[in-house]
Amino acid sequence: MPSFLPAVAEQLFRDIQKTYQETSQIPDDLLIALKFVFGPCALQALDLVDQRSVTCLSSPSGRKAFQIMGGSGRLYTCFISCHYCPCPAFTYTVLHRNEGLLCKHILAAYLCQAVGVTQHESISNQQMSMMLSGTEVT
Repeated sequence: MPSFLPAVAEQLFRDIQKTYQETSQIPDDLLIALKFVFGPCALQALDLVDQRSVTCLSSPSGRKAFQIMGGSGRLYTCFISCHYCPCPAFTYTVLHRNEGLLCKHILAAYLCQAVGVTQHESISNQQMSMMLSGTEVT
């Protein structure tokens, strides 16, 4: 699957994954790079990672969606394959103002995958189709 992130962001996720696998920590230099590349949402995304707020939903067809419990207690269903999140920050900051690459929810999904703390849940193809069409929230 092609990536829609800049190469520097992709490399940063690879570095975080490699270092975390070796040391079970994200060193300060990578945290600073994360803040530099993603701005203020980096700290908020790390908080969501610490809270284990990310669940990957997968269907037998191979489709994936991520559900992230936001800081307000609202559940957001995000699609990182196309970089979409229904949160207001994504709409305003990423789409309208073009001031960021991602919102904290999508960034948290990437980070959880990199450090291996994503929760996983299998759903049926029908449930995934309904979620994609907006007729059901799992």
